Amino acid sequence: MAAQPLESPTRRPGPNETNADVQLQEPSLSDGPELWRMARDSRVLDVNSPYSYTLWCRDFADTSVVARDAGGPCGFITGYVRPSRPDTFFVWQVAVDHDHRGQGLARRMLDHLTDRLAPRGHRFMEATVTPDNTASTAMFESFARDRGCEVARSPLFGAEHFPDGGHEPEVLFRIGPITDAN
Repeated sequence: MAAQPLESPTRRPGPNETNADVQLQEPSLSDGPELWRMARDSRVLDVNSPYSYTLWCRDFADTSVVARDAGGPCGFITGYVRPSRPDTFFVWQVAVDHDHRGQGLARRMLDHLTDRLAPRGHRFMEATVTPDNTASTAMFESFARDRGCEVARSPLFGAEHFPDGGHEPEVLFRIGPITDAN
């Protein structure tokens, strides 16, 4: 699932400010609690335990990105390289704090992450998107278009794969081949 509106307890830029002062980098262990908070506050992302976000920051930092402003983390993308397809990285979650939305931060993080991973031979990106998530669909489509890549969509998980019965199906977006821009 991709970028969603989030509420933040810390001060963030106002509507006329941009995310130009936001730094993008690999997450650290100390970011785990804030990633969990952003996922929880989104009210749309699947929320995992705080432990899992801290573990993610330890074990998958090189395939993830965190955005930081003066107040701390204000966005993230978590991802991993698929073990059975080492040329493919999977974007698992994308979140941007409420006050940074609408400024292109999710797309900036996606480009940053791709620019780090493409030189390592990761030529394809995958992500799942629910049918009603038009913001994520638009972001991944614009990413593919701007990079000159194809987007293949296929059903991945149906409602029957989710035992709680309240989860929408997930459509797999496969984007590529991605070329090394460096």
